[in-house]
Amino acid sequence: MKAIVLTQFGSPDMLRLEELSKPQPTDDQVLVKVHATTVNDWDWSFVRGKPWVLRLIFGIFKPRVRILGAEVAGRVEAVGKDAKKFKPGDEVYGDISESGFGGFAEYVSIPEDALALKPATMSFHEAAALPHASMLAVQGLIDEGQIREGEGLLINGAGGGVGTFGVQIAKLYGVDTTGVDSGAKLDLLRSVGFDHVIDYEREDFTKNGQRYDLILDTKTNRSPLKYVRSLKPGGRYVTVGGHLGRLFQILCLRPWISLFSKKHLRIVGLKPNKDLGYINELFEEGKLKCVIDGPFELSETPRAVQYFGEGKHRGKVVIAVGNGARKVTV
Repeated sequence: MKAIVLTQFGSPDMLRLEELSKPQPTDDQVLVKVHATTVNDWDWSFVRGKPWVLRLIFGIFKPRVRILGAEVAGRVEAVGKDAKKFKPGDEVYGDISESGFGGFAEYVSIPEDALALKPATMSFHEAAALPHASMLAVQGLIDEGQIREGEGLLINGAGGGVGTFGVQIAKLYGVDTTGVDSGAKLDLLRSVGFDHVIDYEREDFTKNGQRYDLILDTKTNRSPLKYVRSLKPGGRYVTVGGHLGRLFQILCLRPWISLFSKKHLRIVGLKPNKDLGYINELFEEGKLKCVIDGPFELSETPRAVQYFGEGKHRGKVVIAVGNGARKVTV
C-alpha cells in the first residue's frame, strides 16, 4: 500500500510517500480501506516535534508514530475474529487519534470502537472532515460551555473546522454569533452563519469593549485575564487547544477567577467520537454542513500539512486517498 511516512522531526518536507505492506487486523481490529483523511493540529505538531514538551508523546529523538492522520473515512475490508461491530463492505468513519493514528495511508487497522457507521447520504470527504472538529465543537459549546438560548457567543479562530461546525450548532440554540479570524476568511464566516465578524489583524476583540456570555477559543494565544474582561458576569470561556503556556496559565488561574469574578475558564478534554450519533442526526436533517478545503491527493500531503500550519485553510483540509482526488491550488 501507499502511505505517507514521517521520517524525522522538522518540517512537512520530512513526510515521504512510501510503499509499505498492507496491515493485518488483530483479533479486535478492523482493516479499513481509506478513502479520505484530514490534516489536524496533531499532524502539524507531530511533524515539527513541537512544542518540545510533547516529545514525551511524539518521541524524544525520532517520531514514535510513522504514519500520521487522526481522522479516516473508508470501507471495511476485513475484520478480526473478535470484532463484531462491523462487517466487510461497511462504510465507516472516526477519530483514530487514540488508536495510533494511521490515516495518511491506503489502509489502516484499528480497533472497531474507534469507528462509527457512515450515513449513506454523507460522502467520504465529508465523513473524514467531521469526527475531530465536530466533537470539539459539541463538547466545547454544549458539555463545557453549557450554551443557552439567546446568549452571545464569540468563536476565536472561527474559519477552521471547529469554528465552521460550531456556529452551525450554536445557531440551533438561537444565539448571537461573532466569528474572529483573518480578513481573508470573513466572507466564509458570513456564509456559514456568523452574525458578526472580526478581522483579528485589524481589531483585538479583547479590547473593543464587547462582552459575551460564551467564548469558544481554538487559538488560546492571549493571557487568560484578557479573555475574562470580554466575558459578561457569569460568562464562560472554553478552549479546545492552543499554546501550552497559555493553557497552563488557565489551569492555574481558573479557580481564583471563578472565585472572585464569577466567570469561568474551562478546557475541553476531548472524548473522541462520543457524540457522533448526534452529529449524524444533524447532518441527515440538513442542519450541519462541512466546509472542505481540497481535497488534496495523498502525494500532496506534505503541502497540505504546510498549508494547514500557515493557517490559510478554510474549514477542514481533506486528503482524498485513492480514486476521487482532484488537484487543488493553494
